[in-house]
Amino acid sequence: MSLSDTYVTLSREIAASGARLVAVTKTHPVERIRELYDLGHRDFGENRVSELVEKQAALPQDINWHFIGHLQSKKAKTVAPIAHLIHSGDSLKLLRELDKRAAGNSVDVLLQYHIAREESKYGLTPESGRDLLNDVAREPLRNVRILGVMGMATYTDDQDQVAEEFRTLHEIFSDLKDRYFEDDPKFSEISMGMSGDYRLALDQGSTLIRIGSLLLGERQ
Repeated sequence: MSLSDTYVTLSREIAASGARLVAVTKTHPVERIRELYDLGHRDFGENRVSELVEKQAALPQDINWHFIGHLQSKKAKTVAPIAHLIHSGDSLKLLRELDKRAAGNSVDVLLQYHIAREESKYGLTPESGRDLLNDVAREPLRNVRILGVMGMATYTDDQDQVAEEFRTLHEIFSDLKDRYFEDDPKFSEISMGMSGDYRLALDQGSTLIRIGSLLLGERQ
């Protein structure tokens, strides 16, 4: 199937569930991204700061760049001005640094939660997430807007487990909405689901699906 046919099929399926497709383009060349851009796609995801900077400079400026990898605080000043949405807000330190580096512009962020059974260095727990938001309530962020949550499921063939992990993230989102964002209509995003599990994520209420290999083939 051609890239065009694959894109049309995926984007229609995802849109039918009320979600949006983020094309994950890490390691893929600018020319490949341009093909999707020419098909009308505008949401692209990168997980390395250096690639994001390089591709953002080389491609049309109406692209919405999603930063989906772990972001070190020291690189916040580079990502803050060019990312449409940062999916990996995993610490208060990072949010404060993004706030400082925003230069008066708004920076949109998702809170990343660790929902997988696999060991991971990154991602909030329900408890640490509440601690973070309680701190933000005491000392509000001036430029950072928290728009929702992000999580990655365990890499496993056990679909029941993956569905349960996605369900957990949706429950976290709902709890945060009730506790902290009841009057904020912008808090509406749940970023979960990739090439191998996106249908399970859609079933559990994902609003942002991150697709790489299924759309563009294996990484180069």
